[in-house]
Amino acid sequence: MIQRDAFLNEFRGQPIGTVTSQSSPEESFQNEVLRPILKLQNDLFVAAFSNYVSKNKVDFYLHPVAKKLTIIENAIQKDIKFRNALKGMIIGLFTLAEYQLYIKNSSSLNKRMMGMLMERLKSQVQLFDVQESQN
Repeated sequence: MIQRDAFLNEFRGQPIGTVTSQSSPEESFQNEVLRPILKLQNDLFVAAFSNYVSKNKVDFYLHPVAKKLTIIENAIQKDIKFRNALKGMIIGLFTLAEYQLYIKNSSSLNKRMMGMLMERLKSQVQLFDVQESQN
């Protein structure tokens, strides 16, 4: 387990954002663990959402940007199966200690994870149009 934890910490890279003694445990976890994982897994999240759109026959590409943003929000907030798949992509890169901390605060950390992921996908909405034109 120690080898896995060391590998994951090195693989994910440095914390993103400021962590101080004033930071709450959730804020520290967000900047030390969640942000690096979200950055690392970004291409996978974009591909997963593109697959979600094609599998669910959502006319995503025909809508204006505002509607696309709503579709992204609804997919993450309301489709429990898709949401759980995204959570798995994140949790799978936790160390054992991070997972133990996560399960103690899973409700608040899930809100942070999904909120950050939703904003990340929404900020890249133009990538989905590029991918669709390449298919």
